[in-house]
Amino acid sequence: MRIVQFRLISFFLLLVAFLPAFSQDHASAPTQPAGSESATAAPEAATLSAPPAGSFNEVIDRVVQKEHLFVAQMRHMRPMVETYLQNLKVDNNGNATPIKDEYFLGRLDMSDGPEDTSFVGQPGFGHRMLNRLTGVYAMHFLPLGFAQMVVLDTEFQKKYYDFSFVRREFLGEVRCLVIDVRPKSDAPPGRFLGRIWVEDQDYNVVRFNGTYYPHPKTSFYLHFDSWRLNLRPGTWLPAYIYSEESDLKTGFGRPLHFKAQTRLWGYDLKGLNKNEEFTQILVDAPESAVKDQSDAVADASPVMAERMWQRQAEDNALERMQTVGLLAPPGEVDKILQTVVNNLLVTNNLDLQSDVRCRVLLTSPLESFTIGHTIVVSRGLLDVLPDEASLAMVLAHELSHIVLGHTFDTKLAFNDRMFFPDENTFQRLDFKRNSADEEAADTKALELLKNSPYKDKLGSAGLFLKALQERAPDLPNLIRPHLGNSLAQGKSMRMSALLASAPQLEPQRTDQIAALPLGGRIKLDPWNDQVELAKAKPAALTSAREKMPFEITPFFPYLSRISGGANEKVAQTGPASK
Repeated sequence: MRIVQFRLISFFLLLVAFLPAFSQDHASAPTQPAGSESATAAPEAATLSAPPAGSFNEVIDRVVQKEHLFVAQMRHMRPMVETYLQNLKVDNNGNATPIKDEYFLGRLDMSDGPEDTSFVGQPGFGHRMLNRLTGVYAMHFLPLGFAQMVVLDTEFQKKYYDFSFVRREFLGEVRCLVIDVRPKSDAPPGRFLGRIWVEDQDYNVVRFNGTYYPHPKTSFYLHFDSWRLNLRPGTWLPAYIYSEESDLKTGFGRPLHFKAQTRLWGYDLKGLNKNEEFTQILVDAPESAVKDQSDAVADASPVMAERMWQRQAEDNALERMQTVGLLAPPGEVDKILQTVVNNLLVTNNLDLQSDVRCRVLLTSPLESFTIGHTIVVSRGLLDVLPDEASLAMVLAHELSHIVLGHTFDTKLAFNDRMFFPDENTFQRLDFKRNSADEEAADTKALELLKNSPYKDKLGSAGLFLKALQERAPDLPNLIRPHLGNSLAQGKSMRMSALLASAPQLEPQRTDQIAALPLGGRIKLDPWNDQVELAKAKPAALTSAREKMPFEITPFFPYLSRISGGANEKVAQTGPASK
């Protein structure tokens, strides 16, 4: 296979022969009308004020042009990219359950072909990551292969493809043209094969679903479903990629079965962390209004100075993590967490003489920790917690570290310690506690919970721990913390005293929800990193299989269009004539 500009070879799972999981029984594509080739169209050729396309051929011209603009735009962006993968095995009841997982986190850089800076110790997304599945054979995953599914084709040109109009369809509130795309027989290898959804106002591809074709002799492309969101007026950027294979023949006598989620965020980190311009600072107060405060405010006392020093270290760490793109800016979810913390403080008559803050870590692995008087909980952990009592259990443990006055290394108060590459964040920032502090926090947390509004609802928290304990051996990367302590260490569980009082875990009961699937609660804005509670309505379960605790599921975001003030244009396009 040839290597195109963005090195699509990384879509492969190398060293293993993969079998494509799609039918070759496609309807023949219509003969494509002659049209202008837009492969070399200048970016300024596409304009939002252009009238709606009047023919299918014009639609394809616009789509090709927009996709070239998209690739050019992505070269200037460096979003965070996270892939979490679960290998599955079908049990005796025909249900596929996770037996192994992998995790990748880095920053995607497409300025000179896809490169990455890895945050979690891999040698780079261009290298192979060993994933041992059964002990009989080994699979090598290339993490960047998942991230590269943000690109439909770096050489997306009409001369390489046949296009067939399927129908119009709404994705959320965005009406789309659904188009099947097939490589021509003489097209170079590594071309997209599948279906695209094109929003019918400006002809941006907002979703594409399929694989790449033809496959080389030694490896196969994965199937994927890639989604883009309208993050700025006229700008659609990659946010979610779901990949799944159920019966890929590996050449070792066993099919490969896995699911993977890839998320991208942090597109506007510069805007998110931009300080107020110096020129915006206005001092217009008359000289008479400036008062000498020296007689009213004394120097800080030793105790206050110590607290201020600790807060400076705390603020430095939080600011650096937000700048990197690992921490969500303050928002509505923080206030929800803060309410639960306040419930614990008030009902236990605690006055800490300093505000306790809550923040959200944007990554999937399940972890929580404290930085001074700030409690940090990961997005993944918030996703899978089943109810408020379980959330209170997590927050009570971290709050106990603060109540007990467990020490915080204030070396981070020196700003020079924040001068390190983004990819070294997990090595340079460490908020783990020793085992004695963890045990003391567990004991104190139980005391806080027994005096709280959640005291009669802790059975669900214990059920969550039981479910986590059951899945932990098979999902080590999901429960592996990167900044704090693990929720499960071997057979030892955090807050293990709640396990004994919890009801029996009954996986076959549809009315017993011990844990939610990943992505079930928190919605992340990929542009500004703000998080909010997902607004999806809960669905009535029809079988126990639909509970899917800690599992990966496909993405189906509700697409909406950000208005830029221009009049909306709708394509008046029908199927191409045959």
